[in-house]
Parts: sequence; C-alpha cells; structure tokens
Amino acid sequence: MSDGVRVYGSRVSYFTGKLEAYLRYKGIPYELLPLVRHAPRFRAAVGTSQMPVVELADGRLITDTTPILQYFEREFPDAPVMPADPAVRFIALLIEDYGDEWLWRPAMHYRWSYRHDRELLSSLIVDEQLEHMRLPRFAKRRLIQRRQRRGFVIGDGVSNRTRAHVEAGYFRALENITAMLQDRRFLLGNAPSIADIGLMGPMLRHFGQDPTPAELMRTRAPAVYAWVGRSWSACPSPTPPKFVHAVPNDAAPMLQEIAQTHLAQLAANAAAYEAGQRRFDATFQGCSYSRLPVSRYRVWCLERLRAEFAALGPVARDEVRSRLPVVEASILWREDFSARSGYDEACEAPFNQAINVYGKGVPR
Repeated sequence: MSDGVRVYGSRVSYFTGKLEAYLRYKGIPYELLPLVRHAPRFRAAVGTSQMPVVELADGRLITDTTPILQYFEREFPDAPVMPADPAVRFIALLIEDYGDEWLWRPAMHYRWSYRHDRELLSSLIVDEQLEHMRLPRFAKRRLIQRRQRRGFVIGDGVSNRTRAHVEAGYFRALENITAMLQDRRFLLGNAPSIADIGLMGPMLRHFGQDPTPAELMRTRAPAVYAWVGRSWSACPSPTPPKFVHAVPNDAAPMLQEIAQTHLAQLAANAAAYEAGQRRFDATFQGCSYSRLPVSRYRVWCLERLRAEFAALGPVARDEVRSRLPVVEASILWREDFSARSGYDEACEAPFNQAINVYGKGVPR
C-alpha cells in the first residue's frame, strides 16, 4: 500500500478529522477528496455514503472509522495507538466510543444552533461539496442549514429543556480532558492512543474549529486547545510509545461521565431497538430527553464493547470494574443483556456492507 489512500470526506467533517489525525500520526500518505459527488457509487459499493469512505491503493472501499483504524493498525504496526495493558486498552476504546457516539450531539448542536457557526459552516460545505448542485449558493446554504439543524439537532433530542445539559456535557469533557493532561502530553501516555484519536472527531473538526465552541475551548480549557494541535501534528518517535501501565486515577471523572451519559444512552437505545421502537425517551444525569432516534448501529457499538470486556482476563476485568463504579456501567458485563443488532455478524468490517448510524442517514 505504498501509493497511499484516498479519503472521501470533508475538511470540516467529524469522522474525517478523526481519520486524518490518525493517518498523519502514522505517516500513511493520503489524498482528501470531496465525498458528495461520489455518494451514489459508494452507496452501491459499501451500503452507505457516510463520511469518510476510504479507497485503498488496490481499489477496495472501506468505511466506518473504528474498524478502519483497527485495519490500519494491523497493516501498519509501528507506532501503535492501542495500549498494551488490557485494562488500559479497554478504557481507551471506551473513550473512543464516547467521542464517536455521545459527543456527537453537543458538536452538532454548537455547529447548527448558533447563527455565526451555521452561517460559516454552511458556506464551507456548499463550496466544498455542492458545487455541482444547480441551485443558487444562498439556496444551497439554507438547504444545508435546515437539513442539519432539523435532523441532527432538533431530531436528536436538543430542545429548550435539554440544551443546558447538552452544553454542560461539552464543558465537562473539557474539564475531564484537562485533568488527564496535567502530567502527560496525551491522555494515556507520551503519544496519541486510540483515546486521543477518537476524541479528535468532536474536538478537532467541531469544538476546535467552529467559532463558538472553539472560543470556549481557548478561554476555558487552553490545555485542551494545545492538545488538539499536538494530536494533529504528532509524529511517530523512533522509540515505541510509552502508555500508562494501569488506568490512571485522573481518568475517574471522565469515566463517570461516560458511564452516566454514553453507556446509559447505549443501554436505553438497545432496549428500544429490541422492542421494535423507532424513538425512545430517556433520562441522563437527571435531564429528560424525548424522542431520541433509535440506532441499530449503536446496538452494534455496545455489542463490540461488551465483547471487548468479555475477552479481558480476570485481573483486567476486575480493574475495569473498579474504575467504573457507576450503575450505568454494568451494561458492559450484565448477563441479562439480550439485544442483538444482527449487523456484521461475519466480522468483516471495514470490508462489510455498512449501515448508517441513523436509519436512512438523518433522524426524522
């Protein structure tokens, strides 16, 4: 794979940014290309056109950043991002999943609820992705704004009742990341782990670039702002990365937040999916959310986390349990869990036929 890869995505895309941060760190050459004009081909080939889609040097197409990164780790084992200690590795994967699936909501809220942010981002998206669309530029911008705000903000449970909790989740993330950077350059050592890479989705391309959350990051959490830049510019060292050998105590606030929000959402979503619902109501940290979209993909996310936990040895399993002393975390090991996504049962990802996170792509 010496010729590099093509990444079809966007320079303002959540998951494209996550993948780019990884490829840059690993020294894997790539070319970034706009996705939208290729969407029909990708839907036919891999089942979805969610960003990013990667075309390997041999022409094969792959999608979904978590299995993409795991594939590249096998192909390019130097400068690994997976910690060697089993408990630390599990916690790193849990943080990645939190960055992927929970922080998505506040990231989309800040981008599309605040006027300056949505005006800027709609302009960037139209100019990058929609030049081929035969509409006036202002009409394309309004179309993007309406689609994103209705689908990924209002359609994902952000309302006057939940807005304060959504924004507080961003503030807590800043505080918790800051705590983990007091004694280390990266979250779990002297180099980026999958935890750092996973958080690049929201922290780089949304919170770190969009005007409103970026200003909040600079003023409230400058150490996080510096870490985002460090992660983007990180290069492999001649010596192997040094990750912590045990889950650090300074991770406790972040792990509590993950259990009370992300794991609670995964559990409620899985129960709703098993019951055949399309929407569900749930309460996180005392805040009631209504009509959240059910996601089959997130049932699979929970299945993967449970499988990772089950594969741990007894010592590592006890260590993880001790670091997650929150009732919501029990979904990782509960024996009465019965929801099944039926997705990628042959374990072919990222070479499988992929599915959208939300049904046809946008919550309605």
